[in-house]
Amino acid sequence: MIALVDTCVWSLALRRTKTDLNREQEKTIKSLEELIVEGRVRLLGVVRQELLSGIRHKPQFDLLARNLRSFEDVELSIADYEEAAALDNQCRSAGLTGGTTDFLICATAMHRDWGIFTVDQDFVRYGKVIPLKLMAT
Repeated sequence: MIALVDTCVWSLALRRTKTDLNREQEKTIKSLEELIVEGRVRLLGVVRQELLSGIRHKPQFDLLARNLRSFEDVELSIADYEEAAALDNQCRSAGLTGGTTDFLICATAMHRDWGIFTVDQDFVRYGKVIPLKLMAT
């Protein structure tokens, strides 16, 4: 299955030092590495932007940007954005709120029948209202 990778997973792998990781985080990074080798990873442009935002040192920014260029952005359609808004509305009606990026990830994955690779527990909550395929580490 194709994996649409959330910002939190990329951040663990690309912005944290190995000495700062616990066993579960190490397992997540290993799973990401396996997905990359298998060619099953996909990246949204907005996730790329989130990863690059807040980096204060230009050499570090340039290195991360260069590494991320190995992954093309998923081409999104009007339907993806409309579905993201509809999913947000559906979750709000059930008492759940979330971020714009989260619902764009949900809509993109659902339209393409992809899994979402994340460690963000918000997606577990969304999955109680909308039919998500979450990928375990």
